[in-house]
Amino acid sequence: MRLATVLLIALLSTAGFAHAATSDAVRNADRLMRKYTGDVPGASLLVLKDGKPLLRRGYGLANLEQHEAASPATDYRLASISKQFTAAAILLLAEGHKLTLDDSIRHWLPSLPASTDKVTLRQLLSHTGGLIDYEDLMPASQATQLDDQDVLKLLSATSKSYFAPGTSYRYSNSGYVLLGLVVEKASGQTLPAFLKARIFAPLHMDHTLLYEHGKGPEVPRRAYGYSFTKGRWTRTDQDLTSATRGDGGIYSNTDDLAKWDAALYDDRLLSDASRKLAFSPHATVTGEPYEAKYGFGWRITGDTLWHSGESIGFRNVIVRWPRQHLTIVLLSNRNEPEPYQTVLKIAQPFLSN
Repeated sequence: MRLATVLLIALLSTAGFAHAATSDAVRNADRLMRKYTGDVPGASLLVLKDGKPLLRRGYGLANLEQHEAASPATDYRLASISKQFTAAAILLLAEGHKLTLDDSIRHWLPSLPASTDKVTLRQLLSHTGGLIDYEDLMPASQATQLDDQDVLKLLSATSKSYFAPGTSYRYSNSGYVLLGLVVEKASGQTLPAFLKARIFAPLHMDHTLLYEHGKGPEVPRRAYGYSFTKGRWTRTDQDLTSATRGDGGIYSNTDDLAKWDAALYDDRLLSDASRKLAFSPHATVTGEPYEAKYGFGWRITGDTLWHSGESIGFRNVIVRWPRQHLTIVLLSNRNEPEPYQTVLKIAQPFLSN
């Protein structure tokens, strides 16, 4: 048998083995996603390897009342996955010399109390600013949704903090709401307009937007959130803290997030220096059920970069293995289950292929 024939047979055998292994990994993922199937609130799942989708599908329903199926194009409220986009916006402004990461937050938002003079943008990005969470400042009588200006007013009216800036870690939605307001001050644009012009449009994330209720535009192919209570699924799409923006207001889908993931491997959006800042450990995560460090809008565990997003009726996660060039995104419009552990189980056979 000629050497070329032997090499061809070996190549075909290897390709066949890889295809079989991938098929087994896809079947494993489908098995793990069974809880999302049927006439129930669903999910969209994307597995990317070397930039190519190995698994791209929806499960269950995006809208129970209209019986609309979930798909890769379904837009979910990203909740705290939004924080990586707010962080990217700050880094873009730093690259353009519109601000510096060591600016005091009070430089940009002077209504804040003097006690915040030493709280920097860098610290807010890594949850080390010590600011009180706005959820802890909401009056018990609050009956309407808080917006970003409401959060600013609440924080401006208190000199309390959890700790001195830079001395500890505490996950802070307040910090990222304020960072979104800084983007507006430094850029001269609204936060939705800046994100669209500088991130979503350049990356052709054409169905991604920062949603503002009552202001438009509306969310395309929108999933509505549900919670399982008293033996049935009930729509729970919004609550009093669902209208804030920089900490969790973006809607997107797995197809658009594939474009976001691709941009994180090169300098088409952020410089190498900015990406290194975003993906470097600036703090040790405490008070959360995960072993992790925190970058700017990203948790870092082992060789993964990841972030979850949780709000009423939505549970999401994006996990990236940059060295293996593998990314898995799971977006869901239901209050349970929490998807992080599911994604780690889905990943195992893909990582071993």
